Amino acid sequence: MSGPIIHTEGLTKAYGSKIAVDRLDFDVEAGEVFGLLGPNGAGKTTTILMLLGLTEPTSGTARVAGFDPLRQPLEVKRRVGYMPDQVGFYDNLSGIVNLRYTARLAGLDRREADEAIAKSLERVHLSHAGAKPVGTYSRGMRQRLAIAEILMKGASIAILDEPTGGLDPQSTREFLELIRSLKKDGMTILLSSHLLELVQSVCDRVALFNNGKIGLTGRVESLLQDVLGGSHWIRVEATGDNLEAAVARVPGVTRVTRDGAALRVEATGDLRADIARAVVHAGGNLTMIAAGHASLEDVYTRYFEGVAHAA
Repeated sequence: MSGPIIHTEGLTKAYGSKIAVDRLDFDVEAGEVFGLLGPNGAGKTTTILMLLGLTEPTSGTARVAGFDPLRQPLEVKRRVGYMPDQVGFYDNLSGIVNLRYTARLAGLDRREADEAIAKSLERVHLSHAGAKPVGTYSRGMRQRLAIAEILMKGASIAILDEPTGGLDPQSTREFLELIRSLKKDGMTILLSSHLLELVQSVCDRVALFNNGKIGLTGRVESLLQDVLGGSHWIRVEATGDNLEAAVARVPGVTRVTRDGAALRVEATGDLRADIARAVVHAGGNLTMIAAGHASLEDVYTRYFEGVAHAA
């Protein structure tokens, strides 16, 4: 299909007088990983439910793979795999039997289904556990089984709601590699998560939700520039008077704040040498200077600082 694979215009959901999602306009292109960010209650999950046709919009429209989720829910379900934050399987049945049940719902015959199930379990490294009851699976295994379900039905879009919630660091890393492999296959992924480091590591673009609206959207590199004015932070430990003003005058420095006894400097690049000279020139005694890269978490924090200040 031509155009975005997910498209919304004025998408709104109200529960009485409460507006959960407020006139959303956004697009997701085929083959990209798009992240939905925001605190609990920001409207992310409600948006996902409308895209799946599981809740009716109050107003506005959505198109998923060219179909209206509300009026053509079966067409959407054939093309979309959904993984909620709490994955539901029949614990007393094996992974294979759970997937066979989904395959029947998807209209696959037994032979076709078994071939697809075997391939998908191998892909997510669960071939050894397919015959075991799902009740014996760890949380990470259940999450991988959910991805196997999406692969088995041949979905072109995966919608993942908090997919790494409750996973240990190793399971999280494995799951991230799985998401990257799905992207390499050309699958479109809509990912909702509180874990900003996770989102930054796998997403092409992100949208930051606040009170049912999208406050920011774009590529992470662009947001670092637009929100922070640069992509680097530099920690400066020094003694002396008026050092904040001296550092703030260095070309390329976009912000200087206090971080305890140290200065936290945001800049367009690694300006440690220039900042060190500025400190010494101002009569300061430099004891430590270190640089790092700004992150999506910095963007998130700054954005909500601005929201709180405006309020």
